[in-house]
Amino acid sequence: MENNAKRIVCVGLGYWGKNVARNLYEIGTLYGICEIDKSNPLIKQYTEKGIRFYENYEDVLSDESIDAVAIATPAVTHFELAKKSLIAGKDVFVEKPIALRVSDAKELVQIASHNKKILMVGHVLQYHPAVKKLKEVVSSGKLGKIEYIYSNRLNIGKLRTEENILWSFAPHDISLILSIVGEMPQKVFSMGEDYITKGVYDVTITLMDFAKGLKAHIFVSWLHPYKEQKLIIVCSGGMLVFDDVSKEKLFLYPHKIKWEEGKIPVAEKADYETIQFENGEPLKLELLHFLECIKERKKPITDGEEGLRVLKVLEAAEESLKKGSPIQISDKKYFVHPTAIVEDGTEIGEGTKIWQFSHIRSGTKIGKNCIIGKYCEIGPDVVIGDRCKIQNNISIYKGVILEDEVFCGPSCVFTNVYNPRAFIERKNEFMNTYVGKGATIGANATIVCGVKIGRYAMIGAGAVVKKDVPDYALVVGVPAKQIGWVCKCGVTLKFNRKKATCSYCGNQYVLEKNTIKPIKEK
Repeated sequence: MENNAKRIVCVGLGYWGKNVARNLYEIGTLYGICEIDKSNPLIKQYTEKGIRFYENYEDVLSDESIDAVAIATPAVTHFELAKKSLIAGKDVFVEKPIALRVSDAKELVQIASHNKKILMVGHVLQYHPAVKKLKEVVSSGKLGKIEYIYSNRLNIGKLRTEENILWSFAPHDISLILSIVGEMPQKVFSMGEDYITKGVYDVTITLMDFAKGLKAHIFVSWLHPYKEQKLIIVCSGGMLVFDDVSKEKLFLYPHKIKWEEGKIPVAEKADYETIQFENGEPLKLELLHFLECIKERKKPITDGEEGLRVLKVLEAAEESLKKGSPIQISDKKYFVHPTAIVEDGTEIGEGTKIWQFSHIRSGTKIGKNCIIGKYCEIGPDVVIGDRCKIQNNISIYKGVILEDEVFCGPSCVFTNVYNPRAFIERKNEFMNTYVGKGATIGANATIVCGVKIGRYAMIGAGAVVKKDVPDYALVVGVPAKQIGWVCKCGVTLKFNRKKATCSYCGNQYVLEKNTIKPIKEK
């Protein structure tokens, strides 16, 4: 093992764990193994190669020289083992599913975040070179709009009694479909049969309804005469096929639908094309990604949040199997992109949309019909009114209050401490910043804490605001200075004898003692 290699212990050397251990050993980062079956021949093979053997898991947890664990045990044990590892200060790779209950998965995500530990879920298809290429083709837009996605994961293989086929086979395809679509389904309906063991489904078909009419289905079975693993993406300009059993793996069928006489749909078939991609063993690439995330302390592609989203779909499908009816994934009336994080203890208003990679922290209250752009950090304990627009790359810290209809331009900055030092704790010195209704803060503007920005004020792009701004005031520059007044609609006002009528909307104002008041305002 290289001196700078991370020390990882593989927990479980069974059906899949033996593959995890083998790849970790080949990478050069397998430090130890932990297996309850003392008769497992792999124990002797690895210990003869100098790999440490841990007879019980508590010894793994107490060994401070171990950086991370790779958990490849039965699904029922995943939550407890991962939880203990994260609390013990280990980074965790856990095979799918992350847990068997959504509440348990949420707890793991919270513990990992609190302890600043890497939590990665083994959704190996996400690391398949053919899948990576497939995503590139789809995202390029060359095949047009995605109309339908379906997958078959079928085999006559190992029958399980501790988990049904839905939990054993479907997580891979759910993970991949959610990744391709980029959002959670709104509704899930699942049906199946338990032919071999009563109460354990051997065959299931799961239907997922997404926004804007996109649908997908997943057919899984371990009662099939041969192995089949296919994912098909039907687009308006062709069809992509990922066939994990075939040698070539990835195919493009440029079939199209032609309308004859404007009424009759006719399939216009074309020869398929084989799509080339880089070679590589998916599991090894997955574990290399885990190692990279450990070293660089970066978020895994299939992190705990991703595993939680997959689990929500699985749990809804399981509930649908029992009830025999479709299940709504969430009754929330706001949208959260799958890559965004909304912590418990937040209040989000109806119609609000939270986009990619944004993080809403506990105690934050966001009103109705707001738009939170990409890469935003809001909270904790921030208050945002209704119909506000927070553009990309904005951090809004504790102490900031935005009234209704505030516009925050891209990359504008709010501070919360007037004289910060990295080596002095000043959380008790946070200063409040108040932004009035309808105000606009331009792109890259900086709002120094402790100021009040008036209603419908306009802050120019790049301005640095260090003092209060009156209602309807137009301020620009560094430091920001007032250069005029603006209407409620945002158009600059021109006063004549201390009265002004907006040239755009007709609103009327009067100027009194350096303050303007509306006479007629829509």
